[in-house]
This record gives sequence, C-alpha cells and structure tokens, in this order.
Amino acid sequence: MKKICHITTVHSLLDTRIFYKECQTLVKHGYDVSLIVQYDDSVVIDGVKIIPLPEPKNRLYRMLFLTRKAYKLALEQKADIYHFHDPEFLPWAVRLKKKTGAKIIYDIHEDYPKQILSKHWIPNFLRKLIANLFSIYEKREVKKIDYLITVGEDVKKRLETINSNIEILKNFPILKKFDIKNKKNKDNDIFNLIYAGGLTEERGITQIVQAMEYLPDNIKLTLLGKFSSKEYEEIVKALGGFQKTEYAGQVSYDIVIKGLIGADVGLICLWPIKNYYNAAEPTKMFEYMAAALPIIASNFPLWKEIIEGNNCGICVNPLEPKEIAKAVEYLIKHPEEARKMGENGRKAVLEKYNWENESKKLLEVYEELTKNR
Repeated sequence: MKKICHITTVHSLLDTRIFYKECQTLVKHGYDVSLIVQYDDSVVIDGVKIIPLPEPKNRLYRMLFLTRKAYKLALEQKADIYHFHDPEFLPWAVRLKKKTGAKIIYDIHEDYPKQILSKHWIPNFLRKLIANLFSIYEKREVKKIDYLITVGEDVKKRLETINSNIEILKNFPILKKFDIKNKKNKDNDIFNLIYAGGLTEERGITQIVQAMEYLPDNIKLTLLGKFSSKEYEEIVKALGGFQKTEYAGQVSYDIVIKGLIGADVGLICLWPIKNYYNAAEPTKMFEYMAAALPIIASNFPLWKEIIEGNNCGICVNPLEPKEIAKAVEYLIKHPEEARKMGENGRKAVLEKYNWENESKKLLEVYEELTKNR
C-alpha cells in the first residue's frame, strides 16, 4: 500500500478540497493517507491519519516556525508521495524531496502573485514588489517539483512552460453529498438567502448585508463562514441589514450543505479585483448549483458565461447593494423562473461540474507518480 502524506500549515482540518475531496478519494482507492494539519490530537478520521500541528501564535510564527515543524513531521511519515497545499511550505517541500527522494505534489489553490496584491496586512506600497518576487521564486522552485495541481487555467498558463507536469483539478462539488430529494417546498413566507465561504470585505459581505436594508422583513440572510478579523466582523454587525442576518460562523461541510439545500437563493458577490475577476470559477457557485439554488453572482465574464450559459441565475454589479436587492426581488416575484434556474444549475452539475469526474484526474496523477515506486 502506497503511503501518501498531505501537508497544510494554513487550512483547517476539514478543508473541503484537502480532506473531503482529495484525502477521502485516495483512502477509498486503497492509499494509506496521513494529513499534517493544525489540530489538537492524533486521530484517524474516516481513514485519514491526522498528524497534529499546534495552532500558531500569529501569521509570522506560522510561516517561519510551523512550516519547519511540519517538515520534521513529514520526514517521520516516510511517504511515497508528499502533497502540500501552501506556498509557504514550498522551500521545505524542495528540501523534503532532496532528503527523502519521494515524489512531491504542489497543490496551487490560488494564483498567489495576484492574491498578494489584495492582502490588506501587507503595506500597499510593498504588495507589487512582493508579488513579483514571489512569482520569480515560485517559477524557480516549481522546476524541482514532480507534479503541479491547480484549480484554474490562469495558473496553468503561467507555469506550464516551466513544469509541464501540471493538471487542473477544479473544486467541483461531491455529488453524493448533495441529496436534494428531501428539499422541502416552501411552507412559510420566509425567503432565505445564503452565503457560504470566507467573510471578507473583498468577498462582498458588506454589500450583501447592505442589500438586506432594501428588502422586506420576511427575507433573511444566513452567513456561513469565518470573518477575516474581529474588526471587520464588528463593521458588518453594525450595518442596518445585519438585523435580518443570521451569522452561523464556521461550520462543518455537512452543515453547510444542509444550509444550502434549505435555502432559496445562493449569493456570491465578490469584488471585481484582479484575483477574483480573472480567476477560476468559485467553489461555492457550483455548490449552490448542486443544491438546486438559483444564484446571484458578480458579473465577471467567466461567471456570466457559466451562469447565463446554463440559465441558472442572475449576474449583478457586486459593488451595488441596490442591484443585488433588485435581483432578489426578481426571483421572489418570478418563483417558477427561479425554480427552473435551480433545476438548470443542478442538471449542469450532474452532467459536468462534479468532483466524481474531477477525482479521476487526481487518481491518474497518483498512478503515474507511483507506477515505478
């Protein structure tokens, strides 16, 4: 049995892509899988051996010291393949390959140079310099990595001339988790909007909460996720629209899915910043579609192509709360059209936008890397 070790110093234990999709897929296909991750105990969860890392004191500690601890724990696993998920671990991954001779996979969740440009904790005058320096560094180091996995075409185009062993693995939903047979017909006058994901300013949380101010009292918004900071949380909670908002916090993937299936409309109104505007399709869009929800989304070209191409929602200017509110009102006044949008989205996921299709590519990468070991 081939030993696989996934490594993350940033993501949570039950990260959807890492734990539920990749690790679980590998376990079900006979691999011995461990996951080095921030946690408080050594346990086995659904066949995945959890190797705990302590919670870091701050971001700098995580980058400088937690990565080193993860490296030492990784050495102890004596794995055939190490699959890491954070750019801050890149130098340690190269060292890990030299030390063990194992195969290394770099799973690139974002276009990191673009992402750096929107990091508020980095002084504005330094962001472009840091983004350019990281881009140069990343391109130099990925030559030494056995395989690159990414979520979208933009990263592939940027790196494939440097390392041709690259595969796009999109964050499409796990079909079997979205059982909508028990989705109930509305039996009350409450109309439920939902947003699931990181609660940051750039993800349009301010605007969707402000949109609630323009909507009747029988329309409710649920936010599932973690605020980027206590300060931003207080800003959002002070908005008038928050009176009609339920903040559930960060919850498990199964609870997220239950919330989506019970909602009426899914919202994903990210700001038109570079990291989002030209980025890959957002995971939540397809999860909303899997739950048969009509979508209200940012009017980015790629998103419009998917949403309008499948007639499964409405695209709006994400910076205009009134426009978001008008889209909600339209769906309320046209229930049959809204229902049809939900059905169209669900059909598209069943046919093409699902993890069951994507997982085959993951397994092919692993088969290629282990065939001579």
